[in-house]
Amino acid sequence: MPADASAIAAIYSPHVLYGIASFEVEMPNAEEVLRRREAILELGLPYLVAEIDGEVAGYTYASRFRPRSAYRFTVENSVYVAERFQRQGVARLLVQRLIELCSNAGMREMIAVIADPSISIASVALHRSLGFDEVGVLRAVGEKFGRPVDVLLLQRSLLQRKDDSSATSA
Repeated sequence: MPADASAIAAIYSPHVLYGIASFEVEMPNAEEVLRRREAILELGLPYLVAEIDGEVAGYTYASRFRPRSAYRFTVENSVYVAERFQRQGVARLLVQRLIELCSNAGMREMIAVIADPSISIASVALHRSLGFDEVGVLRAVGEKFGRPVDVLLLQRSLLQRKDDSSATSA
């Protein structure tokens, strides 16, 4: 993974510097990417990297939704794919595997927090196709590039359902 940190930072960079998928405004360097990854893994949560022909194509991870103990079985997912690998199913495979691993780890709910759903159409469609339901919109809770940004909240149960095959097909 240390070798992947620079590639992960490069994938994340456009979202920080030019996009609204991340509300960060300063780009974390490779060392910070590694520190964040270690913090996720120390919580027993997954951090996955997809490679195509030896190149990092994307990554996903689950983080604690909120820090208080009552939320300990709820995670928030994040997924980012390199521009040249977008619309090739990389994000779908990553999130499907993330769902499976979180479910196996005893997590009960997964939350997707999607900034400006009117622009993040592909992310909304991906999550909905994987069984996430819209649970609310937080209006103007973020600000980036001098404008207020809405956030869409989507939620998916991680408890195994008899009719649910999306959590196990990766």
